[in-house]
Amino acid sequence: MDIERIDQIIDRHQGEASSLIQVLLDIQSENHWLPKQALWRVSEKLQVELSRIRHIATFYKAFSLVPKGRHEVHICMGTACHVRGATRVLDKVQDFTGLKPGETDLELKFSLETVNCLGCCALGPVMEINGKTHGKLSPGQTADVLGAYE
Repeated sequence: MDIERIDQIIDRHQGEASSLIQVLLDIQSENHWLPKQALWRVSEKLQVELSRIRHIATFYKAFSLVPKGRHEVHICMGTACHVRGATRVLDKVQDFTGLKPGETDLELKFSLETVNCLGCCALGPVMEINGKTHGKLSPGQTADVLGAYE
């Protein structure tokens, strides 16, 4: 992400320090992570200490300081999903992507995370990709769903 694009995002929020979280969210949304260069620029333009920005970026799970894939895959491992076969769905996702939870592939296509609950227990087991919920998954359907995101 270049400095000019970061400046455009900051300017869209009138360069207000009170917009820090929204600025970081916008950068994260476009870039899939928060590079150090972006944090420096935000600190400089908003006149907010870099340590404060890093604290916010590490506190909220929505932010990542390491590159993430274009497609963020979340597998619900909550009780309802677990008893309906979430571990088998996770196994299929791992087979398909070659990733373990917390990893991103080298092509930056997929990132895989497990979560405790996605809030749609009646649809378990649930996989969320880029915010889109895929429920009542069987292990056999998992590869088909992931294939649509390649």
